[in-house]
Amino acid sequence: MGNYRELTVWQKAIDLVVLTYRYTSKFPSDEQYGLRSQMRRAAVSIPSNIAEGSRRRGKDTRHFLVIAFGSGSELETQFEVSRRLEYGDSKLRAQAEALLDEVMRMLNRMINV
Repeated sequence: MGNYRELTVWQKAIDLVVLTYRYTSKFPSDEQYGLRSQMRRAAVSIPSNIAEGSRRRGKDTRHFLVIAFGSGSELETQFEVSRRLEYGDSKLRAQAEALLDEVMRMLNRMINV
């Protein structure tokens, strides 16, 4: 996979982290250690696992991409929970969800090559 910083999927996943942090920054203060923290960890896990997988060989690479995909699935669920709880700015959430969908499609293609 080469240098992970050159991977479009990694770059988009980093953008997703930034959007997720912005979106969750307006959550109620009692969510500091709850949903806000979970969403941020899941978002950060995506590019982190892409980066780690890019430094591995063979099946290990795919394994880390699958973990990144799993973190994306967690984040999809957490966005839905936050939507139902009416947390955060809906426009930021929509941007983040669209970017997450794009990252997930890219990861899916990479996993299934």
